Amino acid sequence: MSAAGPAGLDKVVASAAEAVADVRAGASIAVGGFGLVGIPWFLIEALLEQGADDLTVVSNNCGVDGAGLGLLLEKGRISRVIASYVGENKEFARQYLSGELTVELTPQGTLAERLRAGGAGLGAFYTPTGVGTLVSEGGLPWRYDAEGNVVLESPAKEVRTFHGQEMVLEESIVTDVALVRATVADRAGNCVFRASTRNFNPPAAMAGRLTIVEAERVVEVGEIDPDEVHLPGVFVQRVVALTPEQAAHKDIEKRTTRERTS
Repeated sequence: MSAAGPAGLDKVVASAAEAVADVRAGASIAVGGFGLVGIPWFLIEALLEQGADDLTVVSNNCGVDGAGLGLLLEKGRISRVIASYVGENKEFARQYLSGELTVELTPQGTLAERLRAGGAGLGAFYTPTGVGTLVSEGGLPWRYDAEGNVVLESPAKEVRTFHGQEMVLEESIVTDVALVRATVADRAGNCVFRASTRNFNPPAAMAGRLTIVEAERVVEVGEIDPDEVHLPGVFVQRVVALTPEQAAHKDIEKRTTRERTS
């Protein structure tokens, strides 16, 4: 028995670089966070250094220019994005409108549930969100060509009535890899997320066949009260312990200040 419990239960790896070393080109990757809040900063940077390209990224958004997933985007590493919000990234808009990037826009709650459902082993689910719009009827532009013509658009989806309300069928999402950031993780991969970082991190983690967590603090198994666990370790394969300096790295998209009044 080790400090982490039975042999093989310790999922901590030496570095972010080691954790993402086997992520292949063409992989699909679920990434936690919302804007720049709660994103796995150092796993993204390690993946940038590792060099994998032609990636499909599933995330609430695609970072901003010069930060987060925006770094992978700027280097041309991402070929397809499944996201809800992309409004603060000029390079994203340029690539999308010039035909360099395939974009599948999905309602935010639907995206979270598609990830969670994938992790729960569900193939699909019905939701009223999007009924009567291009989400259900098809025709959302997924890809343009260099001249601005739509060359790929979303298909129509099945709609059925449940309890007197029309609902659209949405497929769950399972990805090759998931990259998330936790406030606390133990060596077995049980995770706690603080405040708004508990946004897309748990469902993204659930969706990955290989889930990698960067944790601001790593503790021994048993130090986290079971009632406080937001993500069970069964969903996690690798844990990277951040340094105190790395753990303190928490940028936001916009900083708004005003003069103090006495």
